[in-house]
Amino acid sequence: MSCTQHLHDLRVAPPVVLPSLLLCDFGNLEREVRQLEAAGVRGLHLDVMDGHFVPNMTYGLTMVSTLRGITDLPLDVHLMISNPGEYLKKYVDAGADLLTIHAEAVDDPRPLLEEIRSLGAGAGLAINPPTSVASIEAALPLCDLVLAMSVMPGFGGQAFDDVALEKLRDLRTKISAETLLEVDGGVNTSTIAACGLAGAQLLVVGSAIFREPNYAQAINQLTQLASSPNSEPNP
Repeated sequence: MSCTQHLHDLRVAPPVVLPSLLLCDFGNLEREVRQLEAAGVRGLHLDVMDGHFVPNMTYGLTMVSTLRGITDLPLDVHLMISNPGEYLKKYVDAGADLLTIHAEAVDDPRPLLEEIRSLGAGAGLAINPPTSVASIEAALPLCDLVLAMSVMPGFGGQAFDDVALEKLRDLRTKISAETLLEVDGGVNTSTIAACGLAGAQLLVVGSAIFREPNYAQAINQLTQLASSPNSEPNP
């Protein structure tokens, strides 16, 4: 399936809960993917960290390529790296359908967003909690996705920062109807309803899925909460 079709599929009937694979069992990666597919997930989120732009290091091109060989689900690749322009083609070639760079990593994201689109992938732009929406307004017309981080990237165990909700509401008034809004960091059963109400269409979730014994039950509960912000989780 093409990147264009994958992007279209993510735009249809939001919200979409995207499992972040950082906490999955990498020793049984294919089994984990099959369980997520059986649970009805509509895409996978991959956090690429380089140990420079953020303090931690994770997987890279090999993991994206491996996953592309395992599944046809859309791969939403989040580059938390310095010098992302050096790697755009490599990640698209490896199988990324959506490729997100950080505004804080470049002087001007617009040429890189244009390049991602020219490579046939969806172009995403992420901003950290301290970064204003105003600082990226000139780049918004080139975005297929805008990611509002609700924690500082690269650090675990942080509390959800409500500033992301303000940014989601602001962004919704500034982007086209085709542009997807994503939130990442501390998204769980306590915070996901507010994210959905603020306009998030793609909701990146880690521990609230992978630390639960039943992936399908966890994903269904999270999706219900994101779809109906005033509802309570099922017992």
